[in-house]
Amino acid sequence: MNNLHTSKPFLKWPGGKYRLTNRINKKLGQGKRLVEPFVGSAAVFLNTDYQDYLLADTNQDLINLYLHLQSEGLVFVEYCKTFFTKKNNNEGKYYKFREEFNASTESRLKSALFLYLNRHCYNGLCRYNSKGIFNTPFGRYSRPYFPQNEMLNFFHKAKNAEFICASFSDTIRRITKHDVVYCDPPYVPLSKTANFTDYSAGGFNWKDQIALADWASRLATKGIQVVISNHNTPTTRELYLKAGATMENFKVRRTISCNPDKRNPVGELLAVFG
Repeated sequence: MNNLHTSKPFLKWPGGKYRLTNRINKKLGQGKRLVEPFVGSAAVFLNTDYQDYLLADTNQDLINLYLHLQSEGLVFVEYCKTFFTKKNNNEGKYYKFREEFNASTESRLKSALFLYLNRHCYNGLCRYNSKGIFNTPFGRYSRPYFPQNEMLNFFHKAKNAEFICASFSDTIRRITKHDVVYCDPPYVPLSKTANFTDYSAGGFNWKDQIALADWASRLATKGIQVVISNHNTPTTRELYLKAGATMENFKVRRTISCNPDKRNPVGELLAVFG
């Protein structure tokens, strides 16, 4: 499926697929519904044209934000905008709001604060500690962008989408024969110290990578296409080849590094099953 234009996600999202949507679309086949077990910033959803969508993630805060925007539209956008003021763009306010976010059980407030934190924190990193506490530090941006147009685009697009907080295995069990599946799991780390992108409690380990490839292979035998993104490493190539996938390898520019001079291109791949 080829998109005629690109719609930006309203969240900052390290590892997001906005710049790769055209490449991914060329791999996605025909179907009635696109299923994404790792929806993240929803860049692929925003830039495809399927009849329906099933969009899942294990991050409850992320899914709640999408649900509030889907149900409330402009009213929720205007509510979120009240947090984006000059007086709220400082270290003291940021950490106050972060503490309030971690303590709150009020879904609508938490969703608005999640957007505030995303746009004010360091590099848009969505990071939790082992106790589920959001702990990304303040980003020190002079004028954090409020993504009103992007949120409204998302709202209009989301009319035919179902958002669920679920594991990839639970999501995959809901797949039917008319679906197409795109998976953007937490990537296999390039080094032992590089696994900083896991944003939900429990992470996503090598056994999970194997299980996902196995699911993809089994779905392909039923005529259901699955496309998976990951780092291009010897282990991922071997895993996907054994599972029967064809692959495209390419380079992408790293979006996060403490040193901007070290944001060098890294190897990425798209594995296509079926």
